Amino acid sequence: MPLSLRAMLRSPLSAKTISLGLLLVPLAVSSPAAEQISVVVDQAKLIKLPENIATIVVGNPLIADVSLQSGGTVVVTGKGYGTTNVMALDRQGNVLIDRTVQVEGPTDKLVTVYRGLDRESYSCTPICQRRITLGDTPTYFSATLNQSGSLATQATGAASADASAQTSGQAR
Repeated sequence: MPLSLRAMLRSPLSAKTISLGLLLVPLAVSSPAAEQISVVVDQAKLIKLPENIATIVVGNPLIADVSLQSGGTVVVTGKGYGTTNVMALDRQGNVLIDRTVQVEGPTDKLVTVYRGLDRESYSCTPICQRRITLGDTPTYFSATLNQSGSLATQATGAASADASAQTSGQAR
């Protein structure tokens, strides 16, 4: 005949078993493989993992990007706000690491300006400059991104022109 829960709790052996089980739960949760990786959006973090990693799998690449470097070093880059996971596998397909990746908002001196429903972000270190942040109004986001892309293209073009001039100057 099955014992009722009340009868099981009265039994000293059952109470000890339950207590021991509850004490072991935190040990299972706090294992090194369960550690969380926290990174700020648009920033990177270096993580050291076992050297025998052959494959890295990211749950949601829109939240985080992960690249494997030699010697078990992994670069985790925050792409979007939220939580995902990263798994590391060896050549046999065994899971070596399965960790949660938490991507958080910027921690620098960020000022957010609201104009009705429109939102703009500025990095104010030491003076306020436009900063593209997820959630900004699409018009502001696109205009700032286009300016940034244009500046990068001009800088790359100038660097290429300088390199070409130095190479042709050396050839003379």
